[in-house]
Amino acid sequence: MKWHFEDFIYGSFDGSVTTFAIVAGAVGASLSPVIVLILGFANLAADGFSMAVGNYQATKARIEFIQKERKREEWEIDNMADTERQEIRDIYAKKGFANELLDEIVKVITARKKVWIDTMMKEELGLIEDGRRPLDTAISTIVGFVSIGMIPLIPFVFLYVTEIHLSVQNSFLYSTVFTGGAFFLIGLIKGKIVKKSLIRSGTMTLLIGAIAATAAYVVGTLLGNLIK
Repeated sequence: MKWHFEDFIYGSFDGSVTTFAIVAGAVGASLSPVIVLILGFANLAADGFSMAVGNYQATKARIEFIQKERKREEWEIDNMADTERQEIRDIYAKKGFANELLDEIVKVITARKKVWIDTMMKEELGLIEDGRRPLDTAISTIVGFVSIGMIPLIPFVFLYVTEIHLSVQNSFLYSTVFTGGAFFLIGLIKGKIVKKSLIRSGTMTLLIGAIAATAAYVVGTLLGNLIK
């Protein structure tokens, strides 16, 4: 298996945001810790699987689309060589090449069919085969979703399985702190991968997660007050 950090980040961010939003909404509605855990773990199972399958299908669809376009380009080169050769010339002419140098570039590219097809795929269609496998992206997504998405539930698990008297509100406070740290860590990893400011990336991720959680808490509180 090849690990895909971008899919791990995608899954972990969504998992932490949605699970914490559910926790915040449930606490806002004054639900019991057991209900919080049921809703939280149900989200991890259902949404985690759904995201993994969705990413699998999306990656598979992209691969199939690229393969279809590659076959089309191959057919055009076999049956419309002059037209395709002119397209190569036009592409590199727009890049500023001319005269003998342009002729040489066209000659070199069209001398090998694979290079010719690869060039048309990239330059004309903007499609690049990155070697991503659907199963790898699915596993990376669900591992990130479940492992990081479980963090908001840890204080409530602790509250449920131990005899220590910890209030729901205190559990929620710990959940908030833990999840905030998870958001910031995800942002740091993202910033490291895309080579951007680590602090800025971590802070932005933290803010986005906080907005989602706050909205869920407000909605949960309002619904709770209406039901009472």
